[in-house]
Amino acid sequence: MRIALITDAWKPQVNGVGRTLASVSERLRLAGHEVELIEPGQFTSVPCPTYSEIRLALAWPHQVGRRIERFAPDAIHIATEGPLGWAARNWCIRRGLSFTTAYHTQFPDYVARRTGLPASLFWPAIRRFHRPSTAVMVATQTIRDELSAQGIGPLAHWSRGVDVATFQPDHVPPDLFFKLKRPIQLYVGRVSVEKNIEAFLANTHPGSKVVVGDGPALASLQERYPQAHFLGRRTGEALAACYAGADVFVFPSRTDTFGLVMIEALACGTPVAAFPVAGPLDVLSPEAGAMSESLEEAIAVALSLRRDDCLAYGRSFSWEASAQQFLSALQPALEEVNSARMTPVAA
Repeated sequence: MRIALITDAWKPQVNGVGRTLASVSERLRLAGHEVELIEPGQFTSVPCPTYSEIRLALAWPHQVGRRIERFAPDAIHIATEGPLGWAARNWCIRRGLSFTTAYHTQFPDYVARRTGLPASLFWPAIRRFHRPSTAVMVATQTIRDELSAQGIGPLAHWSRGVDVATFQPDHVPPDLFFKLKRPIQLYVGRVSVEKNIEAFLANTHPGSKVVVGDGPALASLQERYPQAHFLGRRTGEALAACYAGADVFVFPSRTDTFGLVMIEALACGTPVAAFPVAGPLDVLSPEAGAMSESLEEAIAVALSLRRDDCLAYGRSFSWEASAQQFLSALQPALEEVNSARMTPVAA
């Protein structure tokens, strides 16, 4: 099957959307499918206001459409609600082509945090973007319920996975970890306002706080919380070593739809502490994580959990299963395309 995948989130950005698309695309290719990525690096782009590491593509619908047309896909998936997503959406509508979309980010909440405006102002644009989609892929039941309440659908389940070959508990922690006061509390992700990292850094549970990641809020947080340890961006085994060496992984975000970093931490045997919001409510189990409106309470409970239970639960998430769910939700771009060409992904 030939799949055109349009995304505004791609390398060199480091975020859950890009990592999800890269992992699923790899599994689809291994199963014999052809995946054509249309991403910002293929176009002239400008820095996103207030978040310069994200590039916004300057592309008209016909420019995106030419790339789709040359590839001649059997199915089209538009992953994000950014400039490329809107351009692809508008081109497909004009050509009468079917496409699927996904809801990766709590976009209204994200923009509200950055602008100070109410999230309700941004939901009409989200509804308009997804309305023509034959299926909107969502990662959790909580987000599914929220989108349904907003009149967005039809909806299809698309969960996430973890690379258990990389994220596992046997990595040697960074040298710094051997010098820190325990318990080591770890945050991994973008260092930006919508991630609510201040709640993590301000919590009063004893121990050491470590932040792995980069972003526009890094300098201000380093200045405000000099007692915390900021390690910058890490990937692969270097990132897995941070997970494996921590005593608890703290996920303070209130705007994520899933939280891929949580299952990466769990696959390294590290329990998770979080707020009881979308993402953690659907992803965590009582054996692998603790949730409370008091992060101190959630951290204390998480530290009492068995690391073996966390490891087993984290390893239950599979990118192969995620790729199969993605494939099952796709629709032929044209009705006359033989649906039999949509063969399953090999487990």
